[in-house]
Amino acid sequence: MRLAPLLALPPIALGIAVAAWMIASAPGPALVEAGAPPLPVRVMTVAAEDLRPTATAWGNLRAADTWVAVAEVQGEVIWRHPDLEPGRLIQAGTEVLRIDPADYELALAQSQADLAALEAERVQLAAEAENTRRILALERDRLQLAETDLERTRTLVTQGNVPQSRADEAERATLLARRTVAELENALALIPPRQARITAQVARSEAAIARARRSLARATLSTPFDLRVTEVNAERYQTVAPGQVVIRGDGIAAAEVVAHLPIAAFRRLVGNASEGVTFTDRLRDGPDTLIDVTLSPLSDPSQTWPARVTRIEGALDARARTVPVVVTVADPYGRADPPRRLPLVSNMQVGMAFEGTALEGVITIPEAALHAGIVRVAGPDDLLDLRPVTAAFAQGGRVVITEGLSPGERVVLDDIAPAIPGMALTPVEVP
Repeated sequence: MRLAPLLALPPIALGIAVAAWMIASAPGPALVEAGAPPLPVRVMTVAAEDLRPTATAWGNLRAADTWVAVAEVQGEVIWRHPDLEPGRLIQAGTEVLRIDPADYELALAQSQADLAALEAERVQLAAEAENTRRILALERDRLQLAETDLERTRTLVTQGNVPQSRADEAERATLLARRTVAELENALALIPPRQARITAQVARSEAAIARARRSLARATLSTPFDLRVTEVNAERYQTVAPGQVVIRGDGIAAAEVVAHLPIAAFRRLVGNASEGVTFTDRLRDGPDTLIDVTLSPLSDPSQTWPARVTRIEGALDARARTVPVVVTVADPYGRADPPRRLPLVSNMQVGMAFEGTALEGVITIPEAALHAGIVRVAGPDDLLDLRPVTAAFAQGGRVVITEGLSPGERVVLDDIAPAIPGMALTPVEVP
């Protein structure tokens, strides 16, 4: 080999040429035939279990019973209960307001006097009717005697035994007796109309008495149930008019709140009806037997109150697609211990936790194990299987699977990237 031409090249070019020759003449890398090692993953064996659907909602409390006291009579307020102030608690049957009853007492006395006068007039009319009947009987006997005497006198006049003047006198006496009988019969015939008029006047007086007594009863206002006063619009010496709202109060026996639950969530809470029993029948029997509710104020969630679903309001919210469920809390003041535990008062914001009828034999997996409708399953040979499934709903970080998984299958919990069907796995069971 001639080195003279190579020595004539520049040093840099000489180095590049030597490096290229060495790379071209070097042997290739050794090929090792071996499969990829199995991938360790955490798996969970799924099993059928019973699950109680849950839901949460929020709302503002209101009293289950409210009292709006409206003045039904007019008059001056002459007495007011000392505890009749907003915020005070008053027991049922307590007299709280009294309106001056003088006008209605006078009206009652006048009506009672009118009734007594009518009763006296009725007794007098009955006596008058009895006297008229007796006199009429006597006058009818006298008339009969007069008519007999007249016939006899006419016979004697015809025979010429008595003068005509005697017959005329007998006829006048007969006519007078007939007139008296007619007058008495007319007087007796007028008795029933007079009795009917007195009966009508008695009924009117009795109605006036009842009205006066009713007004007297309405002059006093008493609480219909245990309540908390929320508004008072009547002061002592103030004149109130019929129709004026004087007192408002909220019952303390129970409080309620309307929870707007999504239709799908409400259906899950109620559950499926047994064969032959419709959903309407179940609600009629009482939704409180189907759903358990726990209520707590948003200001202090550590306070919990047992509640129950009492009814469903008349119409669904078409735009929000929700069911208005009325939740009732019994004795919202009984368990109060201010300031540590406040009572449940109107307009308090509360949260509600619902637990429905248990779903039997359902399969649930962690939400993180579901990837866009696909669940990664470790097959019998520890090979990865991408399984399409149907999810019903998510609850508490888990998803209910209705189709695609069977009890005993192992679901991969770890995220595998890339997830290739058939790749080898080393499953590690987690509880």
